[in-house]
Amino acid sequence: QVQLVESGGGSVQAGGSLRLSCAYSGYSDDRYCMGWFRQTPGNGREGVAVIDNNGGRVSADSAKGRFTISKDNAKTTLYLQMDSLKPEDAAMYYCAAGRALSGRCYLVSTLYNSWGQGTQVTVSS
Repeated sequence: QVQLVESGGGSVQAGGSLRLSCAYSGYSDDRYCMGWFRQTPGNGREGVAVIDNNGGRVSADSAKGRFTISKDNAKTTLYLQMDSLKPEDAAMYYCAAGRALSGRCYLVSTLYNSWGQGTQVTVSS
C-alpha cells in the first residue's frame, strides 16, 4: 500500500501560484500511476493531472497551460505547480496512486486505490 502525505495548499489571490507536494512511500511497482484530483463540496473527485513512471502526463483541459505535474523519484515526492489560479480552482486537492490500466494512466478516480488526506486550496477574486 502506497502512503501519501500532501502539503502546500493555502489561500492565494486570482492569478497567483501555489505548489502542492505529495510525499510518497511504499511505491515499488513500475506500473503505478500517480496524480492529483480535486473535490468541492457536493461534487465527486475531478482528475487534474496524472503521471506515469516514465514521466508521461495526462492533464485535464482545465489544467492545461496552467498546471504542471512532476515527480522527483530521488525525493519520493509528487508535485503540482499551479499558476494563473482562478477562483474556480478552489477545492480540496488530493494526491493519489494506482495501477496503470493497459499500461496507461487515466484521470479516473476509481482507478486509484491510495489517497492522501487532502490539502485545501482557496482562490480569492
